[in-house]
Amino acid sequence: MPGKVPRIGTFSDWVGLFEEWRKEVGVNTDDIAGFQFQTLYGQIETEEIQFGHYKGRRKWESLRQIPTQNMRDALLNMIVYQGDTEFASVEQQRFLFESAPTDWDRRALTRVMIEEMRHGWQMCALLIEHFGQTGRVEAQKMLERRAYESKRLLNAFNEMVDNWMDLYAYTDFVDRDGKFQLQMLKYSGFAPLGRSMSYMLREEAFHMGTGDTGLRRVVEAGVVPAWLIQKYLNKWISESHDLFGTDHSSSAHWAYVWGIKGRYDEPKNQNEPDLDDVNDYNRHLYHQEVSTLVARFNGALKPDQPRLYVPDIKFNRTIGRWAGQKFHPHTGEAVEEKEYEQQRQEWLPTPADHKLLLDIINSEKKWIVPRTGARDPLDTIAEPRKSAINI
Repeated sequence: MPGKVPRIGTFSDWVGLFEEWRKEVGVNTDDIAGFQFQTLYGQIETEEIQFGHYKGRRKWESLRQIPTQNMRDALLNMIVYQGDTEFASVEQQRFLFESAPTDWDRRALTRVMIEEMRHGWQMCALLIEHFGQTGRVEAQKMLERRAYESKRLLNAFNEMVDNWMDLYAYTDFVDRDGKFQLQMLKYSGFAPLGRSMSYMLREEAFHMGTGDTGLRRVVEAGVVPAWLIQKYLNKWISESHDLFGTDHSSSAHWAYVWGIKGRYDEPKNQNEPDLDDVNDYNRHLYHQEVSTLVARFNGALKPDQPRLYVPDIKFNRTIGRWAGQKFHPHTGEAVEEKEYEQQRQEWLPTPADHKLLLDIINSEKKWIVPRTGARDPLDTIAEPRKSAINI
C-alpha cells in the first residue's frame, strides 16, 4: 500500500506481530505455542536457470541481480499471494480442534496449522530480507488481513471451513493445488525462493495425506452418503481449478519467460510451452492427478452407493474462459441457466446439506473409520528439519 509506514523495521519486529496474530485468531494452543518457528532453506537441483529467456545463466541470489523492475514486482506478487494463502488457511480451520473425530486427527490438525504458519513465516522472511520497505509493508499486511472478514486475496481462502468433511476435502484438494504452486516456484530463477520450497513441499505432503486418508476413512465408514460426499468434492475441486489462475494469463506468460515460475513438470517436459496457456496446462495436470485419487475412493464404497467422480474442469468456475458459464459437473455438457439453477442444489452443498452433515458428525460416532497404525503426527514434525539451513 503506497505511503503506508510499516510497524516493522526488522524480522524480529515482524515476529512480534506474528505472535499478536496467533493470539488474536485463537491458534495459540499449548502444542502450537511451544513450537519453535524457523526460516528453513533446502537444496535446489541446479544453480542455473532452467527455462525462459535467461536459461543457462546463474540463478539470482539477491534482488539487485534480477534484470528488471517488472521481474522484481512479479516476484514480489507471487511471494505475497503464496504467503497470504498460508495464514488464511489457519484462520479458516481454527475452530476445528474441539470437534476432531479422534485424538490423532486433532494432533494432525495441530501439525497442519503449525506448518501452514511456518510457510507464511518463510514467505514473510523473504519479503523482509530481500524487498526493502515494500517487503516489510507487505509482510505486515499479511498479518492484518483476515479470512473470516473476507479480506484474503483469493476467494477460496475466505470460505468457511467449519466441519471435518470440509477439512479433509480442503487439505486433499486445495493443499494439492498448493503443492503444484510450490513445485512451480521451486524452479524459480530466484534462488532463495527455490530453496524455500524444499521443506514447504515436504510439509505440504503431510497435509494432503491427512485429507486423502481422511476422505478414504469417511468413505470406508459408509455412514455419510456418497451423494453428500460428492457435493463436497464438487465444491472444493472446482475451487481448486480456479486457483491455477486465468486462461491466457499474461502474468503466467511473463513469469515463464523471465524464469521465475515454471511448469509443474518442468524438468521432465522438454517441449516448448504454449505461453498463452501455461495456467491451464498446469490445471489439467492437477485435474488428472485428482481424478486418479477419487477413482481409488470408489473401491471402498458400498455397492449400492453412486460412484464418486471429479467434477468437469468447466464446472462452477468463477475465473477464466468458463467463468459464469453453466456446465454439468459429471458430463461437462452445457446446461441452460434455468435448468442449472434448478439442478445446482443437487451438485453443491446447500444449507440443508450442511445441517445434515453436522447432524451425522455429531450423532454418529462411527461416521469415520479410526486411524490405526499411524505415528503421532507431532512426534515426526521436526524430522525433516534436521538437514535444513536455519536462518
